[in-house]
Amino acid sequence: MSRVKAGIVGCGAISSVYLANGKRFPPLEIVACADLVAERAKRQAEAYGVRACSVEELLADPEIGLVINLTVPAAHADVSIRALEAGKHVYSEKPLAVTLDEGRRILEMAARKGLRVGCAPDTFLGGGLQTAIRLVRSGAIGEPVGACAFMIGRGHEHWHPDPEFYYKAGGGPLFDMGPYYLTALVAMLGPIRRVTGSARASFPERVILSEPKRGQKVRVEVPTHVAGVLDFEAGPIGSVVMSFDAFGGTSLPCIEIYGSEATLVAPNPNHFGGAVRYRRRDESEWKEIPPDPGYVDDCRGLGAADMAEAILTGRRHRADGELAFHVLEAMVGLHEAAERGSHYEMQSRCVVPEPMEREFIPF
Repeated sequence: MSRVKAGIVGCGAISSVYLANGKRFPPLEIVACADLVAERAKRQAEAYGVRACSVEELLADPEIGLVINLTVPAAHADVSIRALEAGKHVYSEKPLAVTLDEGRRILEMAARKGLRVGCAPDTFLGGGLQTAIRLVRSGAIGEPVGACAFMIGRGHEHWHPDPEFYYKAGGGPLFDMGPYYLTALVAMLGPIRRVTGSARASFPERVILSEPKRGQKVRVEVPTHVAGVLDFEAGPIGSVVMSFDAFGGTSLPCIEIYGSEATLVAPNPNHFGGAVRYRRRDESEWKEIPPDPGYVDDCRGLGAADMAEAILTGRRHRADGELAFHVLEAMVGLHEAAERGSHYEMQSRCVVPEPMEREFIPF
């Protein structure tokens, strides 16, 4: 089987699962990794049997056709643009960029060079959300009329070994976790027409509770509690709350979709599996529908593998740059609407991804 050879830039915590899963997906072969901290790249290379190199060496390697960009959000655009300039396709961790100008530059350069851009999250390709997407699109809930999405937590400083960037540009609950929820909603309900909302940074500083930086203080530069409203082109109205300020936890669902005939509760969009709960208007009990088989464990990198297979066959890949830019614009729009006290009219549109083929990538 033909494979697209890939190199990873950024060997932080998330790189381990990408490197491990690279061996599971036949269309993708990860051959190298690079990081500004050479020792970090060397450690990952030894652990997963790939070659460690500098970022410059990786970008210059003619064998590598796809760069998987796992850097911190503020560096996403720079690394992606450098990869495109080097003639590589690029698949980035979320978000695509931290500003709309950066996102446009990435897409415009890729278009000029005839290259592809992909972007996480790819959890919407997992069995749990694919089951929910299939039910909504099949008309099982009737006409969708509304949705709610909640990500309520205490922030990442209590567990992440290096959490400062979550409170800088490109961080906060909306830019960090919002892509999972907004991508899932767009995949189920279609593009967003306009957004509005309110936002605040509830605490000016956060104290790191994890090792090795326990006790250090982080200055907060982004909103940490965001409440928004999404008007979808097809008519549904969505409500979203993204927060790092709930220290006592929450009992709210992750995503609910309300239709003219039924309500659907989707699984956690940060996961690939999870059952769907479903209740029709004339029923008194909830039904639980197990996820589609195949991609229900931690399959991060599935979007890159789908992109690699699409490169080989010429079809459109699912977690594409257009979808990622639309989600980025919605997040930027929520922040801007909160600052101005008005609606933000979306300018971008996207193609709703095709459902996954159940036999897409055997492993």
